[in-house]
Amino acid sequence: MYADTETIRKILTQSGDTWAVVGLSSNRSRVAYGVAAVLQRYGKRVVPVHPKAETVHGERGYASLADIPFPVDVVDVFVNSDLAGGVADEAAAIGAKAVWFQLGVIDEQAYARTRAAGLDMVMDRCPAIELPLLD
Repeated sequence: MYADTETIRKILTQSGDTWAVVGLSSNRSRVAYGVAAVLQRYGKRVVPVHPKAETVHGERGYASLADIPFPVDVVDVFVNSDLAGGVADEAAAIGAKAVWFQLGVIDEQAYARTRAAGLDMVMDRCPAIELPLLD
């Protein structure tokens, strides 16, 4: 319901290659770290967004989406569901084309707001799982 095949394919192949990954830090044991590496292998520019603003996978980090000084195409969200809606709202505010809530990140109201704002959105899926399925 929140991840139709057409929208998944559009985000992964047509929405653009600059992905802000919210919750990405240099902690190699976190899922976000591995997913970001997969995104890079598939040609995406990964922009870490985390309060620590660390450099991860060779890309400078930013403390918030609003701090990123260039356009972002997709916002990939690795935060708890209770915080995800605010991130989706920020994604719309910075002009992102799409929002992707990772596995287990669910906020139906945020989904409705984000779609109403004209952004594509996928919820409760992982691009690292979906990208290889496109081949």
